[in-house]
Amino acid sequence: MISERYSPYLYALMRIVFGFLFIFHGLQKMFGLFGGRMADLVSLRGLAGVIEILAGTMIMAGWYTRPAAFVASGQMAFAYFLSHQPDGFWPIQNRGELAVLYCFAFLYISSRGAGPLSVDRR
Repeated sequence: MISERYSPYLYALMRIVFGFLFIFHGLQKMFGLFGGRMADLVSLRGLAGVIEILAGTMIMAGWYTRPAAFVASGQMAFAYFLSHQPDGFWPIQNRGELAVLYCFAFLYISSRGAGPLSVDRR
């Protein structure tokens, strides 16, 4: 079992990993990297890509973490209901489980803040 004293640092690691992975979704949309396809900047996918890169970077660095995570959480909820939910009720049916996981992870991060190992802390 992991000691309670490591909890803040494991939370910081979770925040960094979620932010880092979120950036990749933006890079797929904005630049067509990692098997993605480029989106027009003046489209919903383009706006999503910008949010994913900016919010992901801010969450990863722990800089204005609460508002960045709140926006990212809202974006993931919007993406779920716009893109996934019409394909079926359950996230496992409509391939929306990743959007749901990101949504709730970012909602938790927005409620807890940056924690240690962050720009906000300094």
